[in-house]
Amino acid sequence: MKVLLVEDEPDLGAAIKRTLNQEKYIVDWVLDGNEAWYCLENQWTEYTLAIFDWLLPGLSGLELCKKLRSPVTGALALSYKQTLPVLMLTAKDRMEDKVAGLDAGADDYLVKPFGMVELLARLRALQRRSPSFQSQQLQIGNLTLDYATYTVYIQNSTGDRQFVTLTSKEFQLLEYFMKHPNRIVTRDQIQNQLWEMSNEPLSNVVAAQMRLLRRKLSQIENVSSDRGLVPHRLIETIHGIGYRLNHEPK
Repeated sequence: MKVLLVEDEPDLGAAIKRTLNQEKYIVDWVLDGNEAWYCLENQWTEYTLAIFDWLLPGLSGLELCKKLRSPVTGALALSYKQTLPVLMLTAKDRMEDKVAGLDAGADDYLVKPFGMVELLARLRALQRRSPSFQSQQLQIGNLTLDYATYTVYIQNSTGDRQFVTLTSKEFQLLEYFMKHPNRIVTRDQIQNQLWEMSNEPLSNVVAAQMRLLRRKLSQIENVSSDRGLVPHRLIETIHGIGYRLNHEPK
C-alpha cells in the first residue's frame, strides 16, 4: 500500500515515515502542499491513503482536501483520488477546527502530539471504510492473492490448491498487475508505484523483480488446467513497452 505523507516538520515526518515503512507501507513524503498536489495529479501513482498536515507551505492541508474532493478539479475530476482516505494532522484542537477539517473532505482528524500506535490504528480504520479496500484477498480468475499470509495460489475445478509465499515486493508487484488486468504497464509505472520517490532504485530492478516473481509463479503453473489465468503466460512481456497480465474471463 502506498501512502502520501505531507508534513513539513522534519522530525515528525521522518518518524511517521519510519513507522509506516516498518508496517510495509510505501511512503512518498513531501514537505509542502504544492508538491503534494503534483503527486496527486500524477496518473502513474495510486495512493491507498493520504496524511495531510493542516499548516503547510504552499497549499494548506485544508486546501488540499478541498481540491481533492472537488468534482471539477482537472485531471482528478473522474479519478479514484476523489475518494482517497485522508487523515488530517494538526495542533488545532477546537471543535470548530475539527468540523472545518471534516467538512473540507478529511475522513479523520488526529491532534498533535499523538502516538504512532494511534496513528496506525486510525489508518487501519480508514482502510476498512474505504470503498476500494480489499479485506483479505484479491482474486482474478482462478488466481488468488491472500493479504493475510502474503501467498498466491491457483485453484482448479476439483478444488486443488498450491500455495507460493511471496516477498513483500513480489506481493506488491503481483497485486499491481492483478488490479490492472489486460492493461500494458510500463517499467516506469511499476517503479513509480512500488518504490518511493526519495528512493529511486537501480535501472534493472524492475526486470529483476519480474524474474523473481515469474520464478515463483512457475511453481504453480501445473495446478490449473481451467480456462482463465495460467501462470506460465500470466505476465506477458510487451517488448519495448512493458508487461501485461493476461486475464481470460471464464
